[in-house]
Amino acid sequence: MATTSARRRPVRSWYVLAAVVFAVVMAGTTLPTPLYGLYRQEIGFSEFLVTVVFAVYAGGVIAALLLAGNFSDVVGRRPVLLVGVVLSMLSAVCFVFEGGLGWLFVGRLLSGFAAGLFSGAATAAITELAPAGQHGRAALTATAANMGGLGCGPLIAGLLAQYEPHPLRLPFLVHLALLVLCGGVLRAIPETVDVRRPRPPLRPQGMVVPAQVRGVFFPAALAAFAGFSVLGLFTAVSPAFVARYLNVHNLAVSGVIVLTVFLSSMAGQVLMGRTGPVRALPLGSAVLTVGLFLIGAALLAKLLAVLIVGAVVTGLGQGLAFRASVTNVSRVAPEEQRGATLSALFVAAYVGISLPVVGIGAVAVAVGLRTAGVIFVACVIVLSTAVAAHLLRHPMPAA
Repeated sequence: MATTSARRRPVRSWYVLAAVVFAVVMAGTTLPTPLYGLYRQEIGFSEFLVTVVFAVYAGGVIAALLLAGNFSDVVGRRPVLLVGVVLSMLSAVCFVFEGGLGWLFVGRLLSGFAAGLFSGAATAAITELAPAGQHGRAALTATAANMGGLGCGPLIAGLLAQYEPHPLRLPFLVHLALLVLCGGVLRAIPETVDVRRPRPPLRPQGMVVPAQVRGVFFPAALAAFAGFSVLGLFTAVSPAFVARYLNVHNLAVSGVIVLTVFLSSMAGQVLMGRTGPVRALPLGSAVLTVGLFLIGAALLAKLLAVLIVGAVVTGLGQGLAFRASVTNVSRVAPEEQRGATLSALFVAAYVGISLPVVGIGAVAVAVGLRTAGVIFVACVIVLSTAVAAHLLRHPMPAA
């Protein structure tokens, strides 16, 4: 049974330390983003396989969420997070000793398992470790750690690969060192779950969406799907697009472009504090739609500046909608099922980050990467517009 016993502890910084660990683990999941071009040169595979490698990661996330999304509610947050750190370490080892496409698949799969375990458990732990009365700030910290970590991964890898030796190994060695430190931090962080004795058996619950949560959950899940699909576009194929169509071959620049959308997402999450979670969800979906129009224009006109502006606007919209989704679902989910319900929300998000990207890769084989990107943008515009319109007609209940 989940409790908030850790909030009675005098240390106020536990939730911040937990957020740092969350960010480090999530950074590892996007480290390969600017390196795919180098892997293609070294191993030799198509752009479609790049999207498949990316989807393997997302498949690992979804599998972990479905199979173990409720485990932290049963055994506690800390054991699940420690397992996630170990899996992230094993993923980094696969990339350090990479010897072919199979190693990439295994490394990405392990990275997905780690992210899946962290997505629900870390978000729940951060909100529970926060001092009383700071639930909103803790929710912002959790989502900012998630997005900030995802954004820092490409930047770190791009800088190290562009300006330091051993571009395909050094980023993962650095990440390994950070993970060792994170393991020590997790062992010190207090547990927030009072584990029942005898402990109930661990049984996968799949998609846990309690009946009283569904009216809030499903619009939030669709908004998360739309927003994360755009993140998938940037993390999987934007380096290839800017290299081929915009003649930008600097890996650090590719990392900065990906970082831009995630930093903008963090800014959107901060802005949600002013609008409130109920209004932020339709507003974020509408802003996401505007940004998608800009990205479509950038793809058609081959303009780097418009692409960056589109990244900023879509990031703002995604951040508004994502934090609102997490906040709304977290506040209405039953305490004993909060980790599992948040995991279900992240399943929807990571389906969005994987399936559309694979679709881009498949369509690009026939019509080219740019045309595939335009088709993708048009589809997500339809979805995000529909979510915004639905939420305007049927607003979520106020807190």
